[in-house]
Order: sequence, then C-alpha cells, then structure tokens
Amino acid sequence: MPVTIYDIAKEARVSIATVSRVLNNSSVVSEKTRLRVKKVMEQLNYTPNVIASALTKKSTLTLGLLIPDIANPFFAELARGVEDASSDFGFNIIICNTDYSSDKEATYISLLKQKSIDGFIISSAYYNDQNVVKLLKANVPLVLLGRDIDDSEGLPVDVVGSDNVKGGYIATKYLIDLGHKNIACLLGPPRIKVNLEREKGYLKAMEEAGLKVCPEAVGYGDFKIDFGFKKTLEILKGPCKSTAIFAANDLTAIGAMRAIKFLGLQVPNDISVVGYDNTVLAEMVDPPLTTVNQQMRKMGYIATELLIKRIKGERGVGEKIILDTELVIRKSAGICNGK
Repeated sequence: MPVTIYDIAKEARVSIATVSRVLNNSSVVSEKTRLRVKKVMEQLNYTPNVIASALTKKSTLTLGLLIPDIANPFFAELARGVEDASSDFGFNIIICNTDYSSDKEATYISLLKQKSIDGFIISSAYYNDQNVVKLLKANVPLVLLGRDIDDSEGLPVDVVGSDNVKGGYIATKYLIDLGHKNIACLLGPPRIKVNLEREKGYLKAMEEAGLKVCPEAVGYGDFKIDFGFKKTLEILKGPCKSTAIFAANDLTAIGAMRAIKFLGLQVPNDISVVGYDNTVLAEMVDPPLTTVNQQMRKMGYIATELLIKRIKGERGVGEKIILDTELVIRKSAGICNGK
C-alpha cells in the first residue's frame, strides 16, 4: 500500500497536522521538527497525493492543454512552450488531442474537470467554439492559445496568438515582388479563425497589387501534407496557370512541393512555394522552405503565465496578446519565369 501522512506522523512521532504543515511549508513548525519529518518522508519514499491536496488547497497544480493535432509540429512547439512555463512555475500539464472535433474537445474538458485541474489552455478548433463559452460562463480559468473565437459573450477571455493577417500579407507580397501574378492559396478548415485571417492577408496583398484571384486556385483543407499534394495537382492541371503557391501552414506547403516534383517540375524554377509557421520541417525539405515565422514557444509560454496568474486571482479583465510575424526567406521561392 502507498505511504500516507498517517505513516509519516507515526514514524516521525508527530501529529498528522504537523505533517500537513510541513507539506504546506508552514512557518509554525520548528526547523528541527521540519527536518525530522522530511527525513522520514525520504526514508519511506513518500509522494504527496495531489488530489487529496486539492481537496484542502483547492489546487492540483495541474493544467489541461487541448490541441487539435499533436502530429502537427506547430502544435508540438506550442506544447513545448506550455510545458517549459509549467515547469518553471511548478505546474504539471495534461495534453489532449482533439482532432478538430468539438465533441472530442467537450469529452476531454469533462474528463479534466473531474480530475480537478486548475485551468485550461485551449487551441480551439473553431471560431464559434461553445465549449469555450461554457467554461467562461462557469468561471473556469482558461487561455486561448494560437486561436481565437468570435464571441465570448462579453466574458473576460485571454488570448495569445500572432498577427495572421500580416503573415498572409507578407507571404503573398513577397511572391508578388518576385514577379508572380497567378498565386494559388492553400488554406486550412474555413471554420478556423486564424485560417480566415491568413486568407484575408493574401487577398489584401493581391488587391493592392491589382491582381485577380483565380477561384479554382484557392482551396480549403485540413492543414495536412496529403491535402497540399492533392490540391496542388488539381490546381496545376487546371485553368489558373499558377506560378506560385502560398500555403497556410508548412505541412500543406510540403505537400505542394511533393506534387510539383511529382509532375516533373522544379521548386522554385517552375513553381515557387511559401509556407506558414516556420516549423522544424521547413529547414529539412529540399529546397528549404521560405515560410512565415510564428513565435510558437513564446506563445505557449506567455499563455501559461497568463493562466497561472488568473488561477492565483492576480488578473481580472481578459487580455489579447498578439505576437509579430516575419518572413523567413530560404530557397523555395524565386523570380517568376512564367507569365
């Protein structure tokens, strides 16, 4: 059976209340007694029961992180930032993968609430996420990470993200400055707000340059390699004659590059490609991918700081923190050789 504070109290010849005070770093206990109790804890290999502690302190020092796709390096980097901050502040993290499913997200939220976690960091699947609104109404501490929702019904909500409109704009403008006029755009699910923001940046750059958008060259998918591959084949075999592709994440961009090579064409000599996120994969593909950099780990770290401060009652009103984006130029985009 596991060692309990009753065993510690008996072996150290102190009361249960004294053991509890030692665990909670109370100044009431003398240094001599504190050292004796801690020595017994070490001898008996005692591990505090965080759930039992939660019943008295109303805290498990545990946070729930809900992300749509752990296989996507973008979310892995966000999670690393969350884990770094959690470790620095003495918290633990439970990571749940929602697969862009609102129902699965709701199931995980219910499960984590049963485990008495202190708060949630959610990379919400959709811009009208009612799971988030329900948590806000229940006064559950949470931060939205990398994603935002359209309507929080006036409730205080913290959001940490990046400037996606700017990101889509600078990626597209870079291709325009290289002489490209027929620029395809591969996007993620249309119900995700960051996806709509990146599309807005793309359209803004095209409009400023006086360029028409070919409807057949704009596609919505799932932010995965297979979508980028299939949609690029469709576009390049279609009527738009695209000479460049802006993909709203790196995985989609890599799929596009594979399709270009599959057709016997070259990147960037025949078709230029620009991605989004600047994940570790961007430097590993051939040629290395020009992409929009998001400060992913920093986003995760800041989100965790905000959540912990809210848990501790140090914050009231909601705050939206938007980090800057920048273009990282590598070798997947070049001067337009076509029309």
